Amino acid sequence: MRRYLLSAVAASAVIAGAGSAWADLAAAQRWIETEFQPSVLSKEEQLAEMEWFIKAAEPFKGMEINVLSETIPTHAYESEVLTKAFFEITGIKVNHQLLGEGEVVQAVQTQMQTNRNLYDGYVNDSDLIGTHARLQQAYNLTDMMAGEWADVTNPGLDLEDFIGISFTTGPDGKLYQLPDQQFANLYWFRKDWFDREDLQAKFKEIYGYDLGVPVNWSAYEDIADFFTNHVKEIDGVRVYGHMDYGKRAPDLGWRMTDAWLSMAGAGDKGEPNGVPVDEWGIRMEAGTCNPVGSKTSRGGAANGPAAVYAIRKWDEWLRNYAPPGAANLDFYQSLPALAQGNVAQQIFWYTAFTADMVKPRSEGNNTVDENGMPLWRMAPSPHGPYWEEGQKIGYQDAGSWTFLKSTPMDRAKAAWLYAQFVTSKTVDTKKSHVGLTFIRDSTVRHESFTERAPKLGGLIEFYRSPDRVRWSPTGINVPDYPKLAQIWWQQIGNVTAGTATPQEAMDALAQEMDDTMARMQAADESAGVYGGCGPRLNPEIDPAEWLARPGAPKAKLENEKPQGETIPYEEIVARWNQN
Repeated sequence: MRRYLLSAVAASAVIAGAGSAWADLAAAQRWIETEFQPSVLSKEEQLAEMEWFIKAAEPFKGMEINVLSETIPTHAYESEVLTKAFFEITGIKVNHQLLGEGEVVQAVQTQMQTNRNLYDGYVNDSDLIGTHARLQQAYNLTDMMAGEWADVTNPGLDLEDFIGISFTTGPDGKLYQLPDQQFANLYWFRKDWFDREDLQAKFKEIYGYDLGVPVNWSAYEDIADFFTNHVKEIDGVRVYGHMDYGKRAPDLGWRMTDAWLSMAGAGDKGEPNGVPVDEWGIRMEAGTCNPVGSKTSRGGAANGPAAVYAIRKWDEWLRNYAPPGAANLDFYQSLPALAQGNVAQQIFWYTAFTADMVKPRSEGNNTVDENGMPLWRMAPSPHGPYWEEGQKIGYQDAGSWTFLKSTPMDRAKAAWLYAQFVTSKTVDTKKSHVGLTFIRDSTVRHESFTERAPKLGGLIEFYRSPDRVRWSPTGINVPDYPKLAQIWWQQIGNVTAGTATPQEAMDALAQEMDDTMARMQAADESAGVYGGCGPRLNPEIDPAEWLARPGAPKAKLENEKPQGETIPYEEIVARWNQN
């Protein structure tokens, strides 16, 4: 490979006399100089990597492919900027469409059900890892990279550099998806308000302990009550102690399946996911691949006391402590709403929206000062009273490139090239500065993020610490994510609507999940649809028998609101910085 850079003059001369390959290399040079900085690679190394892409893409030059991902800033950058770069460098045109997450999941499910090639590649959450590993309708990347895709697999891909590879690996040890972006749901709070001595004194007088980062849900609830009902107004603005969303839509399902039950303590110990009972309340015994149920009568925890407590608290806090209208917002509306500057904290906040929260005040962001420094911080999520040390504490989204076998081989290979391009070391550091959704260890440790860290409210410290893998996506207990996920928002939507209590909603949810898994079991036993790893439901017994046993499902606690506990934010940062 050529280990030198072309000057603009030399590039022009080469283009005129040496054909399109040199033109592609000149385009790569231009993008490296004007867009792909900073990078963990030197410019020389970047050009060498781009030369590999040019050569690998030659058989597909002139092809037009279609890929799909959800709408977040990272993917907007890919769609608007990186597709243009990829086309100019490789000659492959990519139509990178952006839709809501629910629509992306629906498209994946439709293509799997019909075997019609709707898209040549998807950025599909690793929440579907249990589905892809069982259905075997997605290309197994481990085998493809070693076999038919060897000629289009970047020698500089460096899988070990990806921090979420464990999330996209199936129970068979094979890689099914390649991470493209990751973000965690953490605790968000207004540190400038928490640091005020008058508010600290008033909080301690009322609640008897220090105002700080809540360790448990009791403290979170006290802080929510404090700002909503005691502080009420700061700098002439009506303030609230909590923010969330409750619109009856697919977003509401993710709000709960994204480890909310686990944060309350509903599941079992085990990281990245509880064993045998996971964060959805589905039981799958250790060493097996067959889910056995979600109802407490089958050993699951989806309708157990901890799960019901989790839904009840979500509903109570939304009604009692959030700004008016929050219950009518969806995922995409609620998180940027924090920028208005009238909320003290949010227990369930996705770091994907960090990019919105660091915008200047001139763009309507009231949570930074005049110099653009954040007035807020992010911290570990507090846990509920059923939680025990060693349990999963929070969720991390790992949007990952997925390629279905119903996609023609040449189109899949071209899409695989694009996926590697947008996750390559050449572009990843710059892309991460735009979207702040880290996938590479080398990127998050780059000096440019050391310099930027003070403006990102704890994000860099979190992603440089071991905690970054303690927050994890949906695990392998979920046998068919698209089929089961849609149940959640419909049933929990009845709580929002006031037509069902939390217990009634979770009873109905667990029943519907088990009914759906029973159909999966029949399909697997008769036709091997899930590769022998479909559900094998336990017979139902008195739930009291399961609740009396160790682990999940857990019996109802007499006191679901223990003493509130907080910790100074500085102690959290010091712990993160030790690693």
